[in-house]
Amino acid sequence: MKKIRLGVVGLGWVSQIFHLPILTKCDDVEVVAVCDKDKSRVRMIADRFGIKEIYTDYEMMLKQAEIDVVDICTSTDTHLPITIAALESGKDVFVEKPIARKYTEALQMAEKAKELKRKLMVGMNNRFRPDTMILKSFIEKGEVGKIFFVKAGWLKKLSADNKWLTQKDKSGGGVFLDLGIVMLDLILWMLGFPPVQRVSAKMYMHKTKSVEDSCIIFAEMKYGISLVLETSWSYQCAQDFFYCDFFGSEGSAMINPLRIHKQLHGNLVNLTPVNMEPPLNVFRKSYENELKHFIGAARGLHTVISTGDEAVQRMKVVEAIYKSAAKGKEIIIK
Repeated sequence: MKKIRLGVVGLGWVSQIFHLPILTKCDDVEVVAVCDKDKSRVRMIADRFGIKEIYTDYEMMLKQAEIDVVDICTSTDTHLPITIAALESGKDVFVEKPIARKYTEALQMAEKAKELKRKLMVGMNNRFRPDTMILKSFIEKGEVGKIFFVKAGWLKKLSADNKWLTQKDKSGGGVFLDLGIVMLDLILWMLGFPPVQRVSAKMYMHKTKSVEDSCIIFAEMKYGISLVLETSWSYQCAQDFFYCDFFGSEGSAMINPLRIHKQLHGNLVNLTPVNMEPPLNVFRKSYENELKHFIGAARGLHTVISTGDEAVQRMKVVEAIYKSAAKGKEIIIK
């Protein structure tokens, strides 16, 4: 079987800890080239993973390296130009979340992929966690009845390795674009993408200057579903905390850890599958499943999950959330 030839742009922590260790072990992938502006870093990473071609300019990589697909793991401000250049050079593209800093950038990327008939996948690894995939199947089968309320959050200390996340010109926003968009995507995907109709948001800047470090939102979706979502880099809590709880007319379903309960004959019955993997394994498995899915899509084996078009619709909601926080009022999404 001919291997998919791949080039990686951006060699930060997500590349080093997840993407490269996974991709270099895939039998149907050859990581041909890596690119990073830091010359010493790109040499070190290439040596570590046995990658022959190194670049400090992504345009040179696109011109010179014989690759089929591009994996973009750079700061958000560079996603648009690198993605457009890669698509125009005839490559399929995987780009880490968030797709872009704002709606108009995301729209350009998605439209260019459609125009050139190339595949564009946006990294939303929590869709590929074993526990969330199980939970989605229970919700789709109606095991907990009609979902009417979702409560979710991700509280995580900001890593010193990602200081660019607090620079608005590079990131586009703060903790909501870093963590909140992941939770929003997970919820919408779980529920089959119900349209978000209105949002109210409050943002705080306790330890940051140009972007929010805490965010609380309330949203109403079609079919009578309400959502409360909290994200923060600065909550004073002992450890990072990630949760997503769904409440239905006949039961409830939660992750981290996975728990599913259903009302049967007047009793609340535990339907949670046994022998689930530890949280660390689940997190790593999500990246492995995601990247293998992208490679399969690049081969033409299946369609892409987490498309550019979905990301565009997400960014429309994200912009409404930031607008609500800025204006201090509810925003209706048309």
